[in-house]
Amino acid sequence: MTQPDILKPLKTWSHLAARRRKPSEYEIVSTNLHYTTDNPDAPFELDPNFEMAQWFKRYRNASPLKHPDWNAFRDPDEIVYRTYNMQQDGQETYVLGLLDQFSERGHDAMLERPWAGTLARLYTPARFLFHALQMGSAYLTQIAPASTISNCAAYQTADSLRWLTHTAYRTRELSQTFGETGFGENERQIWELDPAWQGFRKLVEHALTAWDWGESFVALSLIVRPAVEETVLRALGTAARQHGDTLLGLLIDAQLIDAQRHRRWATELVRMALEEEGNRDVLRAWVAKWAPLGQAAIEDWCAALPDAGQAAADAIAATESFRRSIGL
Repeated sequence: MTQPDILKPLKTWSHLAARRRKPSEYEIVSTNLHYTTDNPDAPFELDPNFEMAQWFKRYRNASPLKHPDWNAFRDPDEIVYRTYNMQQDGQETYVLGLLDQFSERGHDAMLERPWAGTLARLYTPARFLFHALQMGSAYLTQIAPASTISNCAAYQTADSLRWLTHTAYRTRELSQTFGETGFGENERQIWELDPAWQGFRKLVEHALTAWDWGESFVALSLIVRPAVEETVLRALGTAARQHGDTLLGLLIDAQLIDAQRHRRWATELVRMALEEEGNRDVLRAWVAKWAPLGQAAIEDWCAALPDAGQAAADAIAATESFRRSIGL
């Protein structure tokens, strides 16, 4: 009987050993965390036919968007929970400073009433839109095939909640100066009935039923979010400055910093997907399915924006330019 070979201990986790270098904090805390991908036939190590297991097998494992190793995806910003909180704590300190300073200066009392009416119609109802973005990102967090993808979606979920809370705070502030305008009272009715919002409402409510993880990513990150960013953020921020609402312009600038990070990881995921033959056709088919809804949402909302000019055309062109830049 021979003595069994003594295994040489690894210097790091086995899935990181091939890199032959000390793993970064990002690699240690972000990679290969999904236990539900270990056994594709039984994602939860339970009965492979119970409802949740079937859901993950159908909408994640059987997605037409394929790659042999989704765990190879890396967030280009390499954000981890610790650094996300440090970064966004600084952003929130900045936003709170804006709110306090402009409040002390009596900013809202200097706004014209017609512009306040525009905010009541086109800004404060965005709480419902941002909540839909939050829900879409949360679903992608759960269904994505790799933890590095899920992490990006999780931070995106938190960003959407930040946008929502900023809007809710401003809703309350505006209600104290323009009580007769309906701030904090009529947003749900406006969201559900006003023609300006029906394109976005249709877009996000349909996107929330894109169960396949790949289609959910395309609908949310390549159609919905770019449409929101170029209108409810960028176009509204421009209009706000034109109407003396410097505070809203600066708040939106801060939110667009988040949006740029969202686009960076979406771009990297598309680049990775396009490495595999057949994925380009899959992605383009989904873009073709969802893009008309995105364009309609942009046109409906911009039609209600005062002095909008070419805002709708510019927003549509910007979203199309973004998709072309990533190969779609």
